[in-house]
Amino acid sequence: MFSGKKILIGVTGSIAAYKTVSLIRLLIKAGAQVKVVMTPSAKDFITPLTLSTISKNEVLIDLFNTKSWTNHVALGRWADVMVIAPLSCNTMAKMANGLCDNLLLAVYLSATCPVIVAPAMDEDMWHHPATKSNLEKINSFGNKILPVENGELASGLYGEGRIAEPETIMEYLKDFFFETNELSGKKILITAGPTQEAIDPVRFISNHSSGKMGVALANEFTKRGAAVTLVLGPSQVTVKNAVKRVNVVSATQMKDAVMQYFSQSDIIVMAAAVADYTPESFSSQKIKKKENNFNISLKKTDDILKFLGEAKNEKQVLVGFALETNNENENALTKLKEKKTDIIILNSLQDEGAGFGKDTNKITIFDKHGNKFKFETKSKDNVAKDIVDTIIKFKNV
Repeated sequence: MFSGKKILIGVTGSIAAYKTVSLIRLLIKAGAQVKVVMTPSAKDFITPLTLSTISKNEVLIDLFNTKSWTNHVALGRWADVMVIAPLSCNTMAKMANGLCDNLLLAVYLSATCPVIVAPAMDEDMWHHPATKSNLEKINSFGNKILPVENGELASGLYGEGRIAEPETIMEYLKDFFFETNELSGKKILITAGPTQEAIDPVRFISNHSSGKMGVALANEFTKRGAAVTLVLGPSQVTVKNAVKRVNVVSATQMKDAVMQYFSQSDIIVMAAAVADYTPESFSSQKIKKKENNFNISLKKTDDILKFLGEAKNEKQVLVGFALETNNENENALTKLKEKKTDIIILNSLQDEGAGFGKDTNKITIFDKHGNKFKFETKSKDNVAKDIVDTIIKFKNV
């Protein structure tokens, strides 16, 4: 699979370093050439002898070693891709700020090849604002960041922060080296994120949607060669430059944007959490706190998905989402029929790892032909792959 591919593995000081052995073994088995560079602290978690034996190359560690001093430039030019796995919180902070106090960082800063990182740390460290800031910085430098996974951590806690499994990293590298253009020439319209329905200049009705799932879908369709337009409600999620982003706030603005691009789209994926109701009136001045009770009169927003289901032509594929808390399958199938979608994707808030704001999701896909596809909890990037694969299969039936 990776015959002739040259992959440079960076290993930092994390308990997850033991998984790097499995990753290297998989890469070697797939035909890749692998070289390894470690930080000095990484030696506390995995031995250089183990990694050199598995990779079949000497492991480099010391910045001022006579063998490695000039290699820090050569290694980054030799590799087709550099993969830092695991990426510790400490090394991430150094990468974000351009520090260079070990060989791995010297290689990173002088690398001319793409860099992919797989963070690994405890949940509280992962959610710290400083970590989020550092992630955003290294992402802005062009580095590819693999999502962390949810599970048991070295601290004994259960949560986000686990390194992506070796098999997941292999799948990502497979996509990196062999991105397909199977959707070249196709136009995709995606909605994502929440909408905000204004009450007055400072207050609004909304929901907890982050837009992560819709953005992951936009990125995945782009990787497959499609031209993607993303209509995005208020969200802080980073979107690939190749995606055409249309920012909206309210449900009305989202409908207007969707209608602008709908007729020219081959596939429409409605992943946004559009408000069902909006205030009947808007106060141009901030509403003061006076009465013990305060009532807001609401009216229904336009049902964008239902309108599209009635307006689409036979060549278009319409995909909807159903977020449910009870009678999940029944409600999703009802929505599939009533909204006249081709595919409905079910999320259940009863499933651990699914729901708003998370980096993971668990879905079940139903199509109008009566097929049902159930998937386990995965990162939203991998869920996006499953969804796109399913849509492509549906189109080819």
